[in-house]
Amino acid sequence: MADEYKTRTGDVFNREQYDSLLTRKQFLWQSFEPYGAVKGLFDYGPPLENLEAEVISIWRDHFIRHERMMALKCSMLTPYKVLETSGHVAKFADYMCKDPKTGEILRADHLIKDVIETRLRSDREARGEKVETEEDPKLKKKKAKLSKTATKLDDDVRKEYEYLLATLDDCTGDDMGALIKKHDIRNPVTNNEVEPPVPVNLMFSTQIGATGREPAFLRPETAQGQFLSFNKLLEFSDGQLPMASACIGYSFRNELSPSRGLLRVREFLMAEVEHFVDPKSGKKHPKFASVREVKLPLLDRNTQSAGGSTPQIMTIGEAVDTKLVDNETLGYFLVRIMQFMDKIGIDMTKLRFRQHMANEMAHYAADCWDCELFNSYGWIECVGCADRSAFDLTVHEKATGVPLRVRENLEEPYEVEEWQANLNKKKSGPKLRQDQGKVEAALLALTQEMKEKLSITMASEGKVEVPVAELESGKVELDKDILSIVKEKRKVTTREYTPNVIEPSFGVGRILHSLMEHAFWVRKGDEARSVMSFKPTVAPIKVLVVPLQKDTRFAGLLSELEQRLDDAQLSFRVDQSGVSIGRRYARNDELGIPFGITVDYESLEGKGYTLRDRDSTKQVRASLDEILEAIEKTCKGKQTWDDIYAKLPVFEGKVEEEVEKV
Repeated sequence: MADEYKTRTGDVFNREQYDSLLTRKQFLWQSFEPYGAVKGLFDYGPPLENLEAEVISIWRDHFIRHERMMALKCSMLTPYKVLETSGHVAKFADYMCKDPKTGEILRADHLIKDVIETRLRSDREARGEKVETEEDPKLKKKKAKLSKTATKLDDDVRKEYEYLLATLDDCTGDDMGALIKKHDIRNPVTNNEVEPPVPVNLMFSTQIGATGREPAFLRPETAQGQFLSFNKLLEFSDGQLPMASACIGYSFRNELSPSRGLLRVREFLMAEVEHFVDPKSGKKHPKFASVREVKLPLLDRNTQSAGGSTPQIMTIGEAVDTKLVDNETLGYFLVRIMQFMDKIGIDMTKLRFRQHMANEMAHYAADCWDCELFNSYGWIECVGCADRSAFDLTVHEKATGVPLRVRENLEEPYEVEEWQANLNKKKSGPKLRQDQGKVEAALLALTQEMKEKLSITMASEGKVEVPVAELESGKVELDKDILSIVKEKRKVTTREYTPNVIEPSFGVGRILHSLMEHAFWVRKGDEARSVMSFKPTVAPIKVLVVPLQKDTRFAGLLSELEQRLDDAQLSFRVDQSGVSIGRRYARNDELGIPFGITVDYESLEGKGYTLRDRDSTKQVRASLDEILEAIEKTCKGKQTWDDIYAKLPVFEGKVEEEVEKV
């Protein structure tokens, strides 16, 4: 656990108590438990499923509605050729190490990080520094052993370890192998040496149809479906750029060592945006001026290379002006990502944007930043925001022969003289058949210099060989009856170009994990009372309804209250159990229910109801109309509890005293 991680109240995070809450309140559990459960797969219980639905609803409003995006639902089954073209078949891999004695598989970068962090923690203990960890009883023996065997490191070694952690993301497989050997990094459970890291592809393979002749994968991301829908999107947007699509759906990765709850799983929900821009525009964004002065915590790659981990706070305007962030569109989305996180209740002091190191960057990417959230496992990547340039559309166009471009009319047409390679389609069709599209794309991609050379060959030999990388032979022979290469004058009235893509990609499960940790805390003076302080806008259940006691006279009021809450479309939970009202409040605080409405004997006399705030336990008393209006506004983000408390009469009575005593 990250030693420095604290709850929202500044207390040490107690993982045992947190995990107990998630288990008791049925937030989530491992799938297929009666059969022994399966690592990396989780079922969401009612609280977490509803929390996810609220977060997704806000995401859709924040991005799809507000940014006028086009929502898509793309197939999860993806043909082999698609992911071969995109590079996933060859490169979508993590490096793993194997313990040769036990057969255990360990992810190389996590192994290095865990071992080095453990050594640094031991060094801090040996130096007498305070090391705060969770109070899990299962770890007491290990902790006791650690305190006895705490080892002080040489200052140079300590600095080297700290630098190693700061730059680990920039390491190749060979680099990690060298680090494992140099620092004698072993399996922390068995203390066995491990084999050198090897890459393992993370995609789940399958087949389409019963014959098995159409290999496929479960998609590792939603992006490829969006790229291949480009022409449909362009038509829907009337050919206008910039435009953006968005897709929310499940993706699959066969993780080597799934662990850490929702942080590393094999099936997960993603929300991805593909924002298409004209590269000639300088990737400016029409709304950038509205966010220019917003400040963000930015950890750039130079700081990381120097071994630093403290982000600098600067406006996105300054970051773009100095090219720390490559362009306005990328910068605009970084701000929108941060605003979304704030909206759903992420602790803004536990958020930063980390720029990818050179080795992390795809060769085609112009810039890439991760939105990382700090939780008990350290800084965790939850959103990637990348400038993917024109890579995806270009490779898919080349592979299929289907143009994935924008065509726009020029305001001032002009004349050019250039070599043209034209197929006689009446004759080429029977010969080329299904390969004709690939040949046309190859001819289109030829440079003017190459076309001129081919024209000379055609004139002298009556035939030419044209390179076509997508064909098995790598080339095709065409004679003069099928292909003509001539120099022609033509009037250019349109411009064709391949758009660049800015892609914010959200890992919803990781965001939910961090959100739950950020919401968790324990009441001062009563360590048994845990609270989940979800914002009313995202809380899985908005209202707790509690009659003061079991009394049949409350039945009519409860029925009316339930109907009014239903009419207002407010989710609620009724707790009529026989325990004290204080205990009922306490156990529902663990579900994160922000408001409690109490039906008491004064309610029977027409004197209204009490409304309780989860976090402060303060209460007001008002009519049902006033209470419902207050709850509705707060759940829509229009006001806060402080606004309610200032407006409605404060209630201080036996109910409040009982709550405080429990």
